[in-house]
Amino acid sequence: MNDSATATDSLFASACAVPSETTPWNLKRTDQVVIERIDQTLEMIAEANSEAAGVTPVRRFDVTVIVPVYNERETLPKVLDRIAEVMPTATEVIVVDDGSNDGTSQWLAEQGVSANRRIIRRRTNHGKGSAVRLAIRHSRGRVVAIQDADLEYDPADLLRVIWPILEGKSKVVYGSRYLGNSSDPSMLHRWGNRALTTISNLLTGLRLSDMETCHKAFDGELLRSISLRECRFGFEPEITARMASRGVKIAEVPTGYSCRGYDEGKKIGWRDGVAAIACMWKYRNAK
Repeated sequence: MNDSATATDSLFASACAVPSETTPWNLKRTDQVVIERIDQTLEMIAEANSEAAGVTPVRRFDVTVIVPVYNERETLPKVLDRIAEVMPTATEVIVVDDGSNDGTSQWLAEQGVSANRRIIRRRTNHGKGSAVRLAIRHSRGRVVAIQDADLEYDPADLLRVIWPILEGKSKVVYGSRYLGNSSDPSMLHRWGNRALTTISNLLTGLRLSDMETCHKAFDGELLRSISLRECRFGFEPEITARMASRGVKIAEVPTGYSCRGYDEGKKIGWRDGVAAIACMWKYRNAK
């Protein structure tokens, strides 16, 4: 605790001092509880202000944002800047460079050391699921969320996905592109996503509108307790099936989406859709 916080607490304590036992009246127990909670709140505010000013390092993280990256040199800096702009102070960012060969690795190597950002670089590409699994093992946040590095999803929308978990209202939240304004011009892509979500719902008993969404957030302890296996885009149906098998309710909130084309670097294809269906069947009862 810094000097300013101590002084503030002292002033508050003297203004709300509890009378001695010899005084003809005493504070009720409820009043004492209120004072204790206010004291705790003051301490939290003083600590948050100190961390925000860079006086003390963040000792615990409310949120971990995982950013898997493969050949996103042009968009990754913008995504990281946006995360820093909109996320709470007590947020750690884990970037997993999954064997990029377009200059992404070199750019990451040039970035300075940050207490709130961890960069993990691989020499060869193993797939999005593998990158996410690796980052989960290193995560420390009370909430763990996923953000792609390609600008199709705005990190500001990820806040809506994270918030119900921070408030203790949900354990898992998905950001659905089909509950908000989705700018996906590809009819094939939209119908493909809906077909995969429908099959997933039939096998899991869930009622999701967008199983394949990137914007997913989880209770950190819950996510770290699950042993995941998929290395590519099979991560999406696998984690969904495993949560359903555990009886975890998955909430959905709207999230924005701005689709890019294959000429702009989009990587998922029809083969990944076929593999996703196989994963749904494989993990339908897996915990």
